[in-house]
Amino acid sequence: MNLKKLSIFISLLVLSVILVACQSTEEETATNNKASETEKNEVNESGEITIEGLGDHYHTGDTIELTAVPSEDVDYDHWHWFTKESDQTDWKEASGQQSETFTGEATADGLEIKATLYDDNHEVYAESEPVTIMIDDHHGHDEESKKISEGFFEDEQVEDRELSDWEGDWQSVYPYLLDGDLDEVFEHKAVEGDMTAAEYKEYYTTGYKTDVERIIIDNGNVTFFRDGQQFQGDYEYDGYEILTYEAGNRGVRFIYKLVDENDDMPQYIQFSDHLISPTESHHYHLYWGDNREKLLEEVTHWPTYYPSNLDADDIVRDQLAH
Repeated sequence: MNLKKLSIFISLLVLSVILVACQSTEEETATNNKASETEKNEVNESGEITIEGLGDHYHTGDTIELTAVPSEDVDYDHWHWFTKESDQTDWKEASGQQSETFTGEATADGLEIKATLYDDNHEVYAESEPVTIMIDDHHGHDEESKKISEGFFEDEQVEDRELSDWEGDWQSVYPYLLDGDLDEVFEHKAVEGDMTAAEYKEYYTTGYKTDVERIIIDNGNVTFFRDGQQFQGDYEYDGYEILTYEAGNRGVRFIYKLVDENDDMPQYIQFSDHLISPTESHHYHLYWGDNREKLLEEVTHWPTYYPSNLDADDIVRDQLAH
C-alpha cells in the first residue's frame, strides 16, 4: 500500500471512530434525558402528604392526634410514622402507628413526627415534612408550681413583674364562649366539679364578658380594640396586691397605672395569670378601671385573654389541661 492510500485509509478510520463516538454520546444523552424525565414523572405522580391536627402547643400528658392527608386520591393504605427526639439524629419507627392517623402522648418537647406512605411493592410513595411537638406547661409541671397556680404560696415567693411579661397580641375568649366552642370545657368541669355544665357556662359567661375583643401590649403601651376602634395609653408598674378568696386560696394582682392624661383608657389595669414571679404569660385575666382599691374587690368579672394566633381548638385544649 502506497503512502497516499495509507493516508486515505487512516483518515477513513478516524472518521469512523468519530462517528461512532458521536452516535454513542447522542444515545447516552437520550438515555439520560429519558431517565431524568421518568424520574421527574415519578416524583410528580407521588404527590405530597401534609399533616393535619397539630396543636400550637401541648401540655405534658396531652393526647397528640395527627392525620396524614395525601394531596391526591390514592389506592395505597400502607402507612408508617416515624419520630425523632431533639437530641437524636436517627428516625425511629413509631410502634403500632400504621394508618393515616397518629395517636400518642405528649411527653417530649421538640419531638419531630413524620408520616410515610408505601406502595404495593413497599416502596416509598410519598413522605410528609416533619412536624414538631411543642410542650409548654405554662405554670410548670412540678408540685410547687402546681400549688402556686392553684393559689397556695408564701408571701415571700411573690416578686415584682414588668409589663413585658404580658407583651403580645391577645384575643378575648368571650366570643368563643358565645359561639359554643367552650361547651366541651364546661361539660368536662361538670364531671369533676360541683355544678352542671349549664351552671359553669353561666358562671364563665359573667366572668368572660367584655367588649374589648383584642389587646396589644408593646413596650409599655397598651391598645384596646373595642367596636372597631382603637384606644391606647402608656402604663407603668404600680406594685402588686395579694388577695385571699373565699375558697381559701390566694391570687396576686399585678397593677399598672396610666402614665399620661387619656380619657379613653382606664387609670389602672390589673393582671392575674396564676403566676407570682417574672414569667412570660400565656393567658391572663384582666381587670381595669379608675379606682385602684375598688378594682381589687372585683372577683366575679374577669375578662380573659389568649394569644391571638390560637384558634378554638387550641384554647379548648389549654383549658381542658387546667
